[in-house]
Amino acid sequence: MDDFAVQLKRTGLRNTAQRRAVLGAVRDHPHATAAEIAAVVEAGAGGLSRQGLYNVLDDLVGVGLLRALEPAGSPARFEFDRHDNHHHLVCRACGRIEDVACAVGEVPCLDPSSAAGFTIDEAEVTWWGLCAECAAGA
Repeated sequence: MDDFAVQLKRTGLRNTAQRRAVLGAVRDHPHATAAEIAAVVEAGAGGLSRQGLYNVLDDLVGVGLLRALEPAGSPARFEFDRHDNHHHLVCRACGRIEDVACAVGEVPCLDPSSAAGFTIDEAEVTWWGLCAECAAGA
């Protein structure tokens, strides 16, 4: 059984060709949008409607296999959820996204000035700027 089949079984999701195709697309194209994932899937296995794709993405995010990122002004992007509470750098010019590991302490890596009674288990930080290629061309 391949790795995706094992991961799907562990989460209780049915092992379908569509789910494996989406997982493969995200593995090969981290931080891809749904449209980019659709293009990869259609070029490979095909046979997945847009609504079907959104259903698969929702299922995979729901069971913690994928994580949805929603940078301001950008469509949602998807990556494998490594459950490591990493953060992201986003280029304002080209949209490139890079992962940034937690720099301080244990998850959630940041301490708010007030938790307002919440039990905090995750922090999401996005740093914005220009990647090296875009900065060199500016």
